[in-house]
Formats: sequence, structure tokens, C-alpha cells
Amino acid sequence: MKTDELVDLLVRSATPVERHAAARRFALALAWGLSGAALAMLLFLGVRPDIAAAARLPMFWVKLGFPALVAAVALYAAARLARPGMHARHAAALLLALLAAIWLPAALALLGAPPARRAALVFGDTWLSCLVSIPLLSIPAFAGVLWAIKGLAPTRLRQAGAAAGLLAGAVSAAVYALHCPELAVPFLASWYVLGMAIPAAAGGLLGPRLLRW
Repeated sequence: MKTDELVDLLVRSATPVERHAAARRFALALAWGLSGAALAMLLFLGVRPDIAAAARLPMFWVKLGFPALVAAVALYAAARLARPGMHARHAAALLLALLAAIWLPAALALLGAPPARRAALVFGDTWLSCLVSIPLLSIPAFAGVLWAIKGLAPTRLRQAGAAAGLLAGAVSAAVYALHCPELAVPFLASWYVLGMAIPAAAGGLLGPRLLRW
């Protein structure tokens, strides 16, 4: 078959792309990921028993709001990078702004605390649980977002994989916050950030292999 004939055949067999197809894919992926993370958290960790009292504290909402904002930025990046030839440079600047917004008060809290208290503010009692749980809880969302991106023909596979991992990690961190008893800003700025960074790094490494089409 000649090239012109092949092109003509492809053009004649093409059908219009369904409207809002990308939005539906991401919505389905996030619904699956959020449900999976929440179910795993409930089964293996449980909601903190004093959540009603904790919900009256501003820091509880900061702990939920920070990963939610990261998820919003990561979703923007993932949705753009899922399309051929697109970039998401603005997302990097937004992420740096979010990191500065959490690291600055964390640094101030550490500087204002007695030296003997600083390690407790950073490590709390559950730093290892946080570091392990957030990446593990992110697995359902990671799988779902990779599925959503791969079906939209991405070309920047490493960046798209990293965005998928960050989105999954942020969703997981928000779910984990319902279990986590820690309320210190330095703890959030350390272990929540690192917990979200691990799936992002995994996505960057696996993206070229898993998102190839």
C-alpha cells in the first residue's frame, strides 16, 4: 500500500474525538484512586479516633488543604502532559510556591522552638508510618491516572509519569491526613512532602515504559 493510500484510509476511518473525553478519564481515574486509598486507609489504619475534635483545629485543615492544592496543580500538569507535545512549565512554578508556603512557616516554627523540641516537631511519633503509608496508599490512584494519561497519547513520558505520581501521592496524603495524629507544621513540611515526592519520582522513572503507546 502506498503512503498516500494509507493516509487516505486513515482519514476516512477517523471519527471525531468525544467531547470532554479527557475530563471523564481523569474523573474516573481519580474516583477509583480516591476510593481505593480511602478503603485501604480504613481497613489497615483507621480514622483517628478524635477526628471530631481535631477538625476544630486550623492545622487539621492545613494538613488536608496542602495536599489538596498539590493535587490540583498535579492534575493541571497531568492533563496538559497527557496531550501530544504539551508542556506544563507553569505547574513547576506553582509547586515551588506551595513548597515555599509550607517550608517557610515550618522553618519559623523550628527557629522559635527550644532546641530540645525541634526534633520532636520534625519527627513526631509517626514519621515512619507517614513515609511508608502515603506511597502505599497512592498505588490505586497511580494506576488510574497512568491509565487516563496513556489513553490520551502523551509524548513527554517522563514528565507525564512524574505528574501522575505526584497527583496520586497528593490524593493519598489527603486521605492519610484523616488518620494521622500529627499537627506540627515541620512534620507536614517534611514527611508529607517526601511521601508525595516518592510516587512522583517513581512515576518519572516508570513513565517512559508504562506510558509508551
